[in-house]
Amino acid sequence: MPPHRLLLLGVLLTLGIGWGSTQSLGKIAVSTGHGVFGLIFWQLVIGALVLGAVQMIRRRGVPLTRRTLAFGALIALIGTIIPNSAFYISVAHLPAGVMSILISTVPILAFPLALLLRMERFSALRLFGLACGLTGVALIALPQAGLSAGPSLSWVLFAMIGPLFYAIEGNVVARWGTAGLDPVQAMLAASVIGAVMVLPLTLASGQWIDPTKSWGAPEQALILSSAIHAFMYAGYVWLARVAGAVFATQTSYVVTAAGVGWAMLLLGERFSLLIWVAGAVMLLGLALVQPRPRNDQAAVG
Repeated sequence: MPPHRLLLLGVLLTLGIGWGSTQSLGKIAVSTGHGVFGLIFWQLVIGALVLGAVQMIRRRGVPLTRRTLAFGALIALIGTIIPNSAFYISVAHLPAGVMSILISTVPILAFPLALLLRMERFSALRLFGLACGLTGVALIALPQAGLSAGPSLSWVLFAMIGPLFYAIEGNVVARWGTAGLDPVQAMLAASVIGAVMVLPLTLASGQWIDPTKSWGAPEQALILSSAIHAFMYAGYVWLARVAGAVFATQTSYVVTAAGVGWAMLLLGERFSLLIWVAGAVMLLGLALVQPRPRNDQAAVG
């Protein structure tokens, strides 16, 4: 394999392994009962600081217009506030490894939405991929899957809010663009605007997390998870520009596998045979719904 291909493969694996850890870190972050809005606020602030530093290195700002501000608010809402609220609530009730498997449904859910928006053509093979994804979700929800006691089906369905809104976000960006912003600018704008949107909710709900107090494992996990997400996002943008969007989307497989691995390593989670089968079925569905190469140099944004 040529050296540049090895480099791209190394970056892809690094992104997937890094992103995969955020599910387990998120579970650690909620372990002491921190409120959802407080967690999301600091996640957005940390992400804004990291991406702001990236923009300083790039010597690029973010144009402030009515259009870019509206876009930033929309992406903050459907790409962070709603899905992350669902994540932090559901990860307290589901294993982090299961959350990593469920996140692989994002491109699977994106396909029917793209059909509705007439951005994709019908494909029987990709429809079968959608069916595989839904079958995987159903297998996880079965009592035989061995999830913790309680209404596991309800929590699995609730956890699907996150992937659904990520799928909506992807289709919105693909259909209507990013208001002239490049991906890092868009993410930075969404992070700053999102923090401003969430702050009143954090204070009003009494979910403020005081950064001056002693920070234990949950708070450290929040910082690490937020920084990893921002760095991985910037790396993903770079990979998509250099290697093409189709190549970059293969990180989805690594994220799922690494997420399960991190859950076993950091949290000691173990899974029933049915969970492993569900993961395999979902990865098959993911492979079938992945976009086919149209232009290998197509870049995100």
